[in-house]
Amino acid sequence: MYLIDRMVEARIEEAERRGDFQDLPGAGKPLNLEDDSMVPEELRTAYRLLRNSGFIPEELRLRKEIREVEDLLATATDQSLKDQHSKRLRLLLDRLGRERGMNPALSADYFEQVCQRLERR
Repeated sequence: MYLIDRMVEARIEEAERRGDFQDLPGAGKPLNLEDDSMVPEELRTAYRLLRNSGFIPEELRLRKEIREVEDLLATATDQSLKDQHSKRLRLLLDRLGRERGMNPALSADYFEQVCQRLERR
C-alpha cells in the first residue's frame, strides 16, 4: 500500500474505535445505487445501459470477488480450506494491483493486512 493509503486506513480504524460511525444518517438502510448525479450528463445513458446489461468494470468485479473470498476465509474452519482461500485471495489482490498499475509487493502488504484483520475477528 502507498503511504497515504496506510494513513487513511489508520484514521478510519481510529474513528471506528472511537465510534464515530455509529448513528450516522441512513445507517442500516440500503444505499441508493441508482444515484448517478456524479456522472456527467452526457455519459449517464451509456452508464445506465452498461449497468442494466450486467457489465461492471473489472476492478469492481475483482473487489466483489475479494470480499467474497475474505468472507469465506473468515468463516473457514479447516486449515486446508483456509490455505486454499488465502491463495485465491493473494491471486485476486495481485490481479487488482495489476489492474490499478500497482507494484505486486504492495498487494502482498495488503494481503498481510487482510489476514491480520481476519484473525482479529
